[in-house]
Amino acid sequence: MTEKNLWFPNRKPNPQAHLRLFCFPYAGGGASIFRLWAKELPSEIEVCPVQLPGRESRLREPPFKQLSPLIEALMEVLLPYLDRPFAFFGYSMGALISFELTRQLRRQSFPIPSHLFIACRRAPQIPYPKPFTYQLPEAEFLEDLRLKGGTPEAVLQNPELIKLLLPIVRADLAINDTYSYTTEPPLDCPISVLGTSEDQEVNPEQLDAWREQTTNAFSIQMFQGNHFFLINEGRAILLQAISDQFNTFAK
Repeated sequence: MTEKNLWFPNRKPNPQAHLRLFCFPYAGGGASIFRLWAKELPSEIEVCPVQLPGRESRLREPPFKQLSPLIEALMEVLLPYLDRPFAFFGYSMGALISFELTRQLRRQSFPIPSHLFIACRRAPQIPYPKPFTYQLPEAEFLEDLRLKGGTPEAVLQNPELIKLLLPIVRADLAINDTYSYTTEPPLDCPISVLGTSEDQEVNPEQLDAWREQTTNAFSIQMFQGNHFFLINEGRAILLQAISDQFNTFAK
């Protein structure tokens, strides 16, 4: 498997697509969470799930613990795929990656996404609260994962799976926790934010603050559910929201 395929293992090229949608997962997540999207989104969208190092098919690789080197690595593999209109979707940690990747593309005068989809992540200018969770002792860290609701109890009770999972999640949360926002002009691409009413990680005001990051169209939609609702049982709602926005800017 080539280096590019390592990053996009589930991508199915679609020459007829009007848009490439690059999908970035939440902390601890892999490209498999987007495995059904290509079948469930309009055929005009080529879904490109991004596989970060340290998980699933890249389990043997060390995960990134800081955002800047991850963005640099993504820039190298992404540029050949920007030959047609594209958009970014990021869930929680993935939203932060999407945002900073967009700003890096702009800094280097490359094309930027025609749309930025943000799910369940506070606006980047709002710092994450301390103490940082990635530094918690194992017992407290596991309890924090349990409270977040994204890790099945069967996994939390399985020592072998936990041994594999914890380094990945700690590394991803380090990216979130140690992120340092720098002020730059707002982006000129539309931003669509999606959130949930029972999210313990982010509140509606923190989601709405994303509007400061664009001079273009901004929308926010709120749904019932916890932090992981939209990527799990609420997936159909999430994909419909993306499809609706695609239909709007495809006209």
